[in-house]
Amino acid sequence: MEKDVSKTWALVINGARCRILRGLSTRDHDTPAELVLRSEARNLREIMSDKPGRSFQSMGGGRRSAIEYASDPVAEDQKEFIRQVISLLESHRRAGDFDRLAIFAEHDMLGHLRQMMPQTLAGLVIREVPKNLLHHSAQELAEAISRELENGSDIS
Repeated sequence: MEKDVSKTWALVINGARCRILRGLSTRDHDTPAELVLRSEARNLREIMSDKPGRSFQSMGGGRRSAIEYASDPVAEDQKEFIRQVISLLESHRRAGDFDRLAIFAEHDMLGHLRQMMPQTLAGLVIREVPKNLLHHSAQELAEAISRELENGSDIS
């Protein structure tokens, strides 16, 4: 018995933008409904302008020195964006909107998603494709995803 393919969603993501295609079907060629999310448009200069501040040394005559960032601020912004995307997906999963998820992302982004994705979502992933498809029009994107789902094997 074949699963209802209309409950399959596709996540297409990079570090700054994501598109979620809902209700994918390989039978008809209608363009599926799409959710689009964008991270806050900040470049490294903007992030670094939010300086962490200065500190006083307790030794050495009270000299002040700059506080260094504890991590990569661009990577932290990217992780926050991933958290927002996962939160959105998780709320739709709880609502029963989809029961299968295909992921299309650059290799590094796939790694971050794997690390951050809760088991409740990870268990629904049927396919991971290391490609950035965000530049496609809505129709081209739906066709490219349908081709990948038809030709590729599920990871489950």
